Amino acid sequence: MTDPLDVAGLQRRLADFAAARNWQQYHTPKNLAAALSVEASELVEIFQWLTPEESAGVMADPNTAHRVTDEVADVLAYLLQLCEVLGIDPLAALDAKIDRNERRFPI
Repeated sequence: MTDPLDVAGLQRRLADFAAARNWQQYHTPKNLAAALSVEASELVEIFQWLTPEESAGVMADPNTAHRVTDEVADVLAYLLQLCEVLGIDPLAALDAKIDRNERRFPI
């Protein structure tokens, strides 16, 4: 198993998984971005009709918690695959974005 904090290792594991099934031919930026959008929508669907209070407690129900966790994993998997295909370091991209937001929205 990969160290959960090793993004590059997770990306390699996802790439190996796809390659073993000959799926990399489908992992174009367009397809990965679309899949990411679909998975994010599936995450939103879980919360769609919940009140703010219900949504805050979603992880208290084991069945719902499992669904949320799975959808979060799907979103992250497609995001990491998209970053891999495009040559984006997701942690560096996030760090740079936070830097820009700190300058853009000073305290």
